[in-house]
Amino acid sequence: MQFKMERVLELRDVSKHYPSHHAVNGVSLNLARGEFFSLLGPSGCGKTTTLRLVAGFEEPTHGEIRLNGASIQHLKPYQRNVSTVFQNYALFPHLTVRDNIEFGLRRRAGTPAHRYRVDVPGTKDSRADDIGAGNHIDNRVREVLDLVQLTGKESRRPAQLSGGERQRVALARSLVLEPDVLLLDEPLSALDPNLRKQVRAELKAIQRRVGITFLFVTHDQEEALSLSDRLGVMNKGRLEQIGTPEEIYLQPRTRFVASFLGAVNWIGDVGVRPEAMRIAREPSRNGHRSRPATIVHSTFLGNCVHVDTRLSDGEPALIEISRLGEAFAPGESVHLWWEPADELRFE
Repeated sequence: MQFKMERVLELRDVSKHYPSHHAVNGVSLNLARGEFFSLLGPSGCGKTTTLRLVAGFEEPTHGEIRLNGASIQHLKPYQRNVSTVFQNYALFPHLTVRDNIEFGLRRRAGTPAHRYRVDVPGTKDSRADDIGAGNHIDNRVREVLDLVQLTGKESRRPAQLSGGERQRVALARSLVLEPDVLLLDEPLSALDPNLRKQVRAELKAIQRRVGITFLFVTHDQEEALSLSDRLGVMNKGRLEQIGTPEEIYLQPRTRFVASFLGAVNWIGDVGVRPEAMRIAREPSRNGHRSRPATIVHSTFLGNCVHVDTRLSDGEPALIEISRLGEAFAPGESVHLWWEPADELRFE
């Protein structure tokens, strides 16, 4: 999906230094309005710290953060029109689904953070204003409940919900505030693998419907590749590469990016991904790159087969082949080949 680069969020040479280490080093980043952008990297790379800097939970040591063109690094979290979905969801266990979702709205509107009642203290005029605010909140909550498919469950408490439903409540609580940027700190990590895939698809669909910019933090490569319009790969506090999922996976700029996005066979100074390699019993004679190898082991994975091999120089190589293709026995001598265009080369 293509975006007009109307910048909603900018990080300009942002750093965060602690006495013991530098968590973020010179990160510069622009997010477009309506974009789904992921920060991907291993634990300790600085991605969550970057998210916390945008949210206002941390102050940068150096650099500038701009929202809709205005500097916000000096503002408190509640003064920024951003909202955060936390890894543990941070739901109020004693409140219902509806009360959790409307909590922030009522705080913003200055109305009680519980179900609205007409007999609140105040003058007749102020009571009428409160009723108007209450009606607006009710309408917004109803819309968001429908958006996240929780209509009919608004009176339940978090303990009465599944993991996926709790994740939707946390998402709804942020969406109802209509932020310029929604920050998501590994919100799917607590879900089991099958549910994670389901919620992942729902999350992408919701983001497209509301058109809010999402800044999504994850260490899961599949999540980043499947959800993102663009993504940035972080390592040791720095952004190593920004691009579309296809660019990052197929044209990585560093060995770290190549390896973190998926398996790579390193043959000399060249990298080749397992799905780009083929196995044959005879050498290829069509201009392909080729190396002799020995079959070590095959692993059936349902939709494909992973074949572990050992090259003639003793280095391992993993090949991904179709489960419908030829089978190879351990100890069998074979030839591995690939197209020169599939090679990953770095300076």
